[in-house]
Amino acid sequence: MTYCLAFLLDAGLVFASDSRTNAGVDYISSYSKMHVFKPAPDRIFVIMAAGNLGTTQAVLNRIRRDIDEHQAAAGGPPPEQEGAPDLIQARYLFEVADYIGNLSVGVQRNYRHSLQEAGATGEASFILGGQIAGQPHGLYLIYPQGNAIMATQETPFLQIGESKYGKPPLDYIGHHGMTLEDAARLCLVSQVVTRRSNLTVGPPFEVAMIPRDTLEMSRRMRLQKDSMLITRTMEIWARSMQDTLARLPRFGWEEDPL
Repeated sequence: MTYCLAFLLDAGLVFASDSRTNAGVDYISSYSKMHVFKPAPDRIFVIMAAGNLGTTQAVLNRIRRDIDEHQAAAGGPPPEQEGAPDLIQARYLFEVADYIGNLSVGVQRNYRHSLQEAGATGEASFILGGQIAGQPHGLYLIYPQGNAIMATQETPFLQIGESKYGKPPLDYIGHHGMTLEDAARLCLVSQVVTRRSNLTVGPPFEVAMIPRDTLEMSRRMRLQKDSMLITRTMEIWARSMQDTLARLPRFGWEEDPL
């Protein structure tokens, strides 16, 4: 399992992911779940993945292949392509979401029979965020079935993987008007509390930011398990909850004991 999340803010986009991959109790390894693509000067994309590692790697390899083919054909006719426009051809972010969804469905279809025989599933989900010049920045969650939903001001964050433990801080504090730095801190808290509750999520944690209309990633951090930032975040968050518990209203029998 894994845990990835992203925030749609007025100021831009924030992404966070863990790096743990679990293929059984005796095989736990680390793979980056955050992949950055800047196939042309007028666009930037971040893709995060959760689910079957074989499917996600196959999808990412096909994305890179299509970019390479376009760049190799520069000055000539674009390569023939079925389905939605790819990362270079797309004029809108939703077209990129459709393209990734189509790739994912195709990969799953190729291996569905053999995976089913082994009692496994090839399902994978993706978060796509980025911006194309002249269009607003945005976020999409792409389901294993290939369809997608987008983040909005009312629902500014999207999650994939082991999402339930890290959702409460986002629900209570998160909003689209946050600064990039505050949203990044909140995303790190969400990762830390998920790690505390579920051993299938773990460091290194990655956090990245794309300010609106810059078409550039301004910050990207990779935090190891012994990172002082992770340790201090855990300590301060736990202490704040302890302080809050002490300030909660007393029960009636505490105010007027027998």
